[in-house]
Amino acid sequence: MLHQPDMLFACRMAEAMNDKSQRTQEAPLHTPDGRYIVVRGRLWRAASPCLPEPERQAAVHRLMAARRAVAAALRCKDGEALRQARSQVQQAKLELGERGPVWWTDGAKDYNRYLVKNTPYAQWFSSLSS
Repeated sequence: MLHQPDMLFACRMAEAMNDKSQRTQEAPLHTPDGRYIVVRGRLWRAASPCLPEPERQAAVHRLMAARRAVAAALRCKDGEALRQARSQVQQAKLELGERGPVWWTDGAKDYNRYLVKNTPYAQWFSSLSS
């Protein structure tokens, strides 16, 4: 059985050795109005286009660091670290406009997390595969 410091070291080493080279990332598909990205047929709110690029990049950097912290906390079964990391994810997503109040001002409904086929974007999405 590993002692607490040894377990943390093992978790950190496992995270450091995670092979990121096998991940290939294509740019996500955006709805015509730019409000959402489509991932596996589901809408996810896109970051606000009103954010200045340096602020957006900084928030994305914090989001990715927080997501890595969530993964590490889950691997290490550290409940307090997990709570803190998830809080950091929430804060970064709020900064980006991906959560919280919508960033558009026309009063349109928020379809975040809806299946595309159940939204006004259904016809547009189905026309892409034709």
